[in-house]
Parts: sequence; structure tokens; C-alpha cells
Amino acid sequence: MKNYVWLIRREFWENKAIWIMPAAIAGFQIICGLFGALHMGSNDMQVGPGDSLPNGRVVGGTALFMFSILFFVAMSIYSSWYLLDCLYADRKDRSILFWKSLPLTDTETVLSKLAVGLFVIPLVYFAIADLTTVILAFIISIRASSWIGSSMWQPDAWLQIQALWIYLIVTLAVWFLPIAGWLMLVSAWATRAVILWSFLPPLALCVAERWVFGTHVLGTLLSDRLLSGYEIRAFHSLGKADWVGLFGSNANGGSNAAHSIWSFFDPAGFFASSATWIGAAVGVALIIAAIQLRSRRAEI
Repeated sequence: MKNYVWLIRREFWENKAIWIMPAAIAGFQIICGLFGALHMGSNDMQVGPGDSLPNGRVVGGTALFMFSILFFVAMSIYSSWYLLDCLYADRKDRSILFWKSLPLTDTETVLSKLAVGLFVIPLVYFAIADLTTVILAFIISIRASSWIGSSMWQPDAWLQIQALWIYLIVTLAVWFLPIAGWLMLVSAWATRAVILWSFLPPLALCVAERWVFGTHVLGTLLSDRLLSGYEIRAFHSLGKADWVGLFGSNANGGSNAAHSIWSFFDPAGFFASSATWIGAAVGVALIIAAIQLRSRRAEI
């Protein structure tokens, strides 16, 4: 366990973007909150002294949710890039020679990088997003009317945001394990153009299957894994109106407790799905292959 702690600390030393990128996003949002125009409500009405808007619960809860979206999108992109680059970069800068001289196994190295990509980076973004949301809520409380400011401080809405982040981190790590395994396999194998190697072989297989057999099974599987499959299995039905009412209001503006975030979580359906565990098994196999390649590859 001590080795894993040091290996994870090493990733922070070598990849400062892990915390610099979310910190930059936080700084941008805070500056916008301090000096930008505040607009609330469906009519894009500027908020100022004396303004009053209906559905403060929805406005506040939705604002808290929206503050985190940019962090989540950036985290998804950076985590994917990190997993694709982590083993390749070691060989490219020849630091692999130093790390192989230490009493560390290739298994420890690969698993520590996998943990950083799937859990540590999301948790860093989560922590910074949470702190940023508190600061922005405070700023809006001062700049906007007392009604809007008070709508930012809802304990149940804050709790729902925390629960949503944790739920996404855990379930996405399991669901995208085969994707993470494939990215690390490419990172351990490729000698150049890792981005091209990450998507050209799957694309070529999909095209070949279509031309030779006239089917699109592989394309359907990839589409399910990358696009719609996760949402279908991890959450109950989520329509546009459902997202509007996540924080206790239906699409017509009325109160509807059944529309809280808790009612949309479906962990039983997610972990009972065969697609979840088949994908996890494929991911484990790809990670084992990446470890074997790592043990046999030297610097580029």
C-alpha cells in the first residue's frame, strides 16, 4: 500500500495539470461570478435589487448543478487523455528506465496510474468544484437580491450534488473500465501517434465487419458503451422534463418530491446488468495485457 501512495504522489509531481486545470476552471468561474452579469430564470432576466423570481428552489438547485458541469466535462476529457498518455510518456522521456530500476513491479505502476485516471483525478475535480460552488454561492448571495441569494443555500440540494458526484465517480469507473483498459494498452504499445491508434483499430474493425458480414454488432457495442448505455443502466428514465425537476420541481414549476435526484439513481439496475460485468471483465483483460506489455517494452 505504501508503494501505491508514493506512486500516486509521483503522478501529481509529474502531471501538475491534474490540479492546475480544475484550479484554472475555478478561477475563471469565480472571476465571471465577481464581474459578470448575473442572469436567472427562464426569461433571462437580469438579477438586481428588488427583482423577484418564482421557484427559488429550482433556480438555486439548478445553479449549483450547472456550476459543476464544466468541471465534469473537463475531468472526462483530461482523464481520458491521461490514461492514453501515462505509459507512453514514461517510455518517450525514458523515465521508464529509472522506475524499472526501483523495487516496483509493473503491476503496481499500471494499477496506480489506472487508479489516478479513474478515481484520483475525478476526486480532485470534485473537491475543487465543491469549493468553487461554495464561493460562487457566496458571491451570488452578495451581488444578487436576497431572494436569489437565499436560494443558493439549500442543504438538501447541496447533499444531492455531493451524492451525484460520488455516484458518477464510482459507476463511471466501472462502466468505462474497458475503455480505460484499451487506452492504457495503446499507451503501453504505441511508439507514436497514440491518439490515432486509440480509435483507428476499432473504427477499422467496425468498417470491416460492415463490409464483410453486413452487420454492425461491434459498432452497436461501442455506441452502447460510449454513448447511451451508461445512462440507461445507471439512472431511471431521464427526459428533458425530468432534468428540469431534479431538485424538487416538475416541468410546470410545481413541487414534486419524486423528482429529487435520489429517485433517479438506479445502482441495483446498474450492478445487476450483464453489460456492466462483461465490460468490467474485458477491462480487466486489457489491463492485464497492458501490464504484460509494460514489462516487455523499453524506452522509445
